[in-house]
Amino acid sequence: MDNLCLLLVTGSLVLFFLRFAVAVDTIDASQPLSDGETIASRGRTFELGFFSPGSSRGRYLGIWYKNIPLRTVVWVADRSNPINDSSGVLMINNTGDIVLLSHKSSVIWSTKTTGQTENPVLQLLDNGNLVLREDNNDGLDTYLWQSFDYPTDTFLPEMKLGWDLKTGLNQQLSSWKSPDDPSPGDFTWGMANRNFPDVVAWKGPDKYFRSGPWNGLRFSGAPQQGSNSIFWYNFVYDGDEIYYMYHVTNKSVLVRSVLNQTNYLWERSMWSEATQSWRLFLTIPKDYCDTYGICGAYSKCMTNQLPYCQCLKGFTPKNPDEWNSTDWSQGCDRNEPLNCSTRDSDGFVKYSNMKLPDTAHCLVDSILSLEDCRTKCLNNCSCIAYANSDIRGQGSGCAMWLGDLIDMRQYPDAGQVLYVRMPASEIGKSKSKVWIVLIVVLAIATAIGMLMAICCTRRRGKNFTDVAENISGGQESERPDDDLELPLFDLRTIAESTNDFSMRNKLGEGGFGPVYKGILVDGREIAVKRLSSRSRQGLREFKNEVKLIAKLQHRNLVKLLGCCIQGDEKMLIYEYMPNRSLDAFIFDKERSKLLDWHKRFNIICGVARGLLYLHQDSRLRIIHRDLKASNVLLDNEMNPKISDFGMARIFGGDETEGNTNRVVGTYGYMAPEYAIDGLFSVKSDVFSFGILVLETVSGKRNRGLYHSNQSLVSHVWESYQAGKSSELIDPCLADTSNLSQVLRCVHIGLLCLQEHPEDRPSMSSVVTMLSSDNSLAVPQQPGFLVERNPHRGNSSSGVDSSVVNEITFTLLEAR
Repeated sequence: MDNLCLLLVTGSLVLFFLRFAVAVDTIDASQPLSDGETIASRGRTFELGFFSPGSSRGRYLGIWYKNIPLRTVVWVADRSNPINDSSGVLMINNTGDIVLLSHKSSVIWSTKTTGQTENPVLQLLDNGNLVLREDNNDGLDTYLWQSFDYPTDTFLPEMKLGWDLKTGLNQQLSSWKSPDDPSPGDFTWGMANRNFPDVVAWKGPDKYFRSGPWNGLRFSGAPQQGSNSIFWYNFVYDGDEIYYMYHVTNKSVLVRSVLNQTNYLWERSMWSEATQSWRLFLTIPKDYCDTYGICGAYSKCMTNQLPYCQCLKGFTPKNPDEWNSTDWSQGCDRNEPLNCSTRDSDGFVKYSNMKLPDTAHCLVDSILSLEDCRTKCLNNCSCIAYANSDIRGQGSGCAMWLGDLIDMRQYPDAGQVLYVRMPASEIGKSKSKVWIVLIVVLAIATAIGMLMAICCTRRRGKNFTDVAENISGGQESERPDDDLELPLFDLRTIAESTNDFSMRNKLGEGGFGPVYKGILVDGREIAVKRLSSRSRQGLREFKNEVKLIAKLQHRNLVKLLGCCIQGDEKMLIYEYMPNRSLDAFIFDKERSKLLDWHKRFNIICGVARGLLYLHQDSRLRIIHRDLKASNVLLDNEMNPKISDFGMARIFGGDETEGNTNRVVGTYGYMAPEYAIDGLFSVKSDVFSFGILVLETVSGKRNRGLYHSNQSLVSHVWESYQAGKSSELIDPCLADTSNLSQVLRCVHIGLLCLQEHPEDRPSMSSVVTMLSSDNSLAVPQQPGFLVERNPHRGNSSSGVDSSVVNEITFTLLEAR
C-alpha cells in the first residue's frame, strides 16, 4: 500500500513537472503564480514575476529581460498599488479575468475582459507581450487581453502606440516617478487623435514635445527616427485604428525605447553583449528646438542660427522687448493682414526642410494633388498654410492649417515643404528685397575682386589670407562684437570671478591662450578662455568659435555661456568641466587608472555622437578640423564634450569638402589629404577620431615613438596584421577591459585611418559599428604610415619641427 501511494505521488509530480517544462510560458486557471516564482517566454527572452525596484520594499508584478545581467523592467501591472509583503499571487479567476491578489483575498490589480472563455491561459510571448487567450490550439491569435494595450514606460518592437477608434482605447506611455517608484510620473507619450495625427509628449496637461505628423516616410519633426538597418517603422491610420510601431530586422537584437522622468525624455537603446550594457543611440529632446512651441506662433526654430527663433517672412515679433531678451514664446504677428478679397490678393511663400506646424486645427484630403490643395486653400479664408500629407514619390495628399502656425523648425536636409499664406503685397516686397540684395552683393563682390586682382598683381605668391590683410590694412578691423548675438560679460565680472586671473585659478594653456576657472556671483562655475597676445589665433578664429558653438546644442559638445570683448581682451566663457580634458587622464600614469574600459568606451561613443551631430544634424555641415584628446573635456561623470571650435569650418547644401591654403590643426591628428594638400572634409574629422580611439585604447600619444621608432599608428597596424592587437591595450586596463570590445575599437580606429577619404566610414556608420556586434570591413594600410627618423624634423610637408608640439599650429604655405 505504501509503495502504491509513493508511486501515485511520484507519478503526479512527474506529470506536473513535465507539464511545467512544456508550458513554462503560460499560466492557467489551475496554476497561479506566487511571489518567488516566474514564467519565461518560449525563447527565454522575457520573464514575468514579482520584483522590488531600486531601494523600494514594495513588490510589483512585472516583465523584464531574462538573459541579461542588468534587470531591465519593461512593464508593470500594479504600478500604483504595490504589495507590502511577499504574499502576492497572480491567477485567472472563474470569470476568466486576470487578478493579482495580496494575502489571497485583497485585489491589488485586475483586468476586465468582455468575451467569455472556457479554457483561458495567460501566456508571455517572446516580444514581451503578456496575453490572455483561449487555449483551443486552433492557431488563432485572438487575445482577450494583452499588456501591449496598457504599456507603462517602455515601447517595445511590435507594440502599438496609438488609438483603437472603435473602443476608444488609448495606447500611450507614462514615465516612472523615479527608479524606485514605477507609478505614473509627470510625462506621457502617445498619438494625438486628430485629422493629421502626430506623436506628442505631455508634461502634465502641457505639450512638451511633438514629433510632427507622419509624412509617409517618417514623422516630419523627427528625422533621426527614420528606419535603418536595425529597425523599421510602420504607421496605420484607417477607420479602426491610428497607431505606429517599429520592428527589429534581427529579432535576436534587443531594442527598447523608454519614456523618462528626466531631461532626456525619450531614449532608444540597444543591448550590447560586448559591454553587457544598454548602448544609447537616440535621445529626445535632441536640442533646444525640440521644446514644444519654444518660438511661439509664426516663427521657426533653427539651432544653427542666432537667435534660435526667427519670424517668418512678413512677420515681426509680437513683443520686441521680450523677443530681444530671448523670450520668444509670444511669437510673431503679420506685418500686413491677409486680404482674401480676390483670388490673386494672397499668395504663398515656400519654406523647405520644415517640421510641419501643430496639426490641432488641420484638414486632410488624401486624394488632392498639391496644386489642387493650393487652390482649395486660397478659396478658404481660414486657410493659413498647406503641404503634401505624403511626401513619398512626387508627393500626394493635401493638409491645410486653419489656425495659428505653432511649433515649427527648419532642418538642414530633412523635414518637408510648407507653403505659408501671405498678402500679395508682402510677397512683392520680398522679391524686391531679393533683387536689391543681389545687386548689392554683386557690386561688393566686383569691388573686392578688383582689389584682390590689384593686390595679387603687386604681391605675387601671397595667399588669400595675405590679400585680405592687404585690403584691411593688415589689421582685423571689423567691429569685435558684430553679429555675435551672445551674452556679453564685462571684464570686471570675469576678473572678479577668477581672482584677477590668479595663477591658482589657471587650469591650463593651449594655442588660444590660458584657461582659468571662475565662480560667478550666482555661484555658477565657469571656464574662461583668454586670448593670448601671442596666440596664432586672432579675432577671426575667436568670432568663428563664438558664432559656431553658440548655435550648437548637443550633450557631447561643450556649452558656451558667453564672451567678453573689451579693449584688447577677448575671452570665451564656457561651462566648467571639473575633470578637464581627456589627455590629462589617458596620458598620465596615475590618473589613467581612474578611467576603466567602461568609461573609456563611453567617451569614445560620446565623441562619435558629437561628431555625428556636427557632420549631419546641423543645417550647415561643421568640420571641427582640430579634434584631439586635449579638446575633449570631461564633466563630473566623465561624459565627453567636444570643445575648441576656433578652427572649425561650415558647409551648406550638398557641400562635403573644401580646400585651403591655411592648414590648421595639430600634428599627429591631421588626415594626409589635409596636411599635404589642404583638402578637408567630414572624413578629415573621421581620421582624427581614429587617432583619438587608438590613443584612448593604448594610453599612448600618436606623436611618440614606440617599438623601434614606430609611430603609434604603425605599431597598431603591425600588431593588427600579426593578430596581436591585444598587446596594444593600456596596461592599467588589464583587469577592467572587455577584450572583444577593445579589439573592435582598434578595428574601427583603423577603418577611420584609411589613406583615401572615400574608404573611411562616415560618423553615422561609426556610431552604428560601436553600438552593434555586426561584422566589420577589413581595413587597409592606414594613411601616413611611414617610418620616422627621430633625429629629423617630424614633417615632410614643410612644417618646421619647432612648431610640432602639443598646441595647435598653423601651416601657412601648404601644398
